[in-house]
Amino acid sequence: MGENLEIEVFWSFRSPWSYLATKRLRDWQENYQLTVRFRPVYPIAVRTPEFFHNVQPQWFSYFRTDVFRVAEFLQRPFVWPNPDPVVQTIDADGLRQTGNEQPFISRLTSLGILAEEQGKGIEFADEVSMLIWGGTPNWHQGDLLAQATARAGLNLLAMEGRLDAEADRLEAAIQNNQLAHDKAGHWGVPTCVYQGEPFFGQDRLDVLLWRLDKDGLNTD
Repeated sequence: MGENLEIEVFWSFRSPWSYLATKRLRDWQENYQLTVRFRPVYPIAVRTPEFFHNVQPQWFSYFRTDVFRVAEFLQRPFVWPNPDPVVQTIDADGLRQTGNEQPFISRLTSLGILAEEQGKGIEFADEVSMLIWGGTPNWHQGDLLAQATARAGLNLLAMEGRLDAEADRLEAAIQNNQLAHDKAGHWGVPTCVYQGEPFFGQDRLDVLLWRLDKDGLNTD
């Protein structure tokens, strides 16, 4: 038996592309001698909210067409989330404005940090992103998130009990992930990194797997 290879994945709960990559990454970790280090970051809408003010006019319509098409191609359920993990409004000029208060994405990203620290990061990402993007309305209500967390092998109540007490530490961990993301050589998510080489996008996972195979990736 050889040693596990390791990749990092910089990932956002608001990114549909992250969601569409996650099931494959989880499957890889379960079926290969591979460790997937889950490194959640805030989405670009929070990190760089002015991004949406400068895109081409066709950007949004093409994006929505493409993401639904890719989800169908991958045979993954896909519905735009209700509610959106990022609170945004459309102003009088038709520009998307990111709200100052972000209760959903802040909570989810901090929970992602705790999940990774408990060795269940990619599992948590898979279950929760499926809840958010897979067609469940009001994913934030009732015990839906607790059930998804349990499917990942974690206890949501115990994790949430740590959020306030460890808020500063968790925020520092998120910012550290963002610095590492920047240094890795890309700004988008999902970005996987293997031995310093970035692979941006769910459509580069096959290339990443090819690279891992070249370096002796073994099945469990």
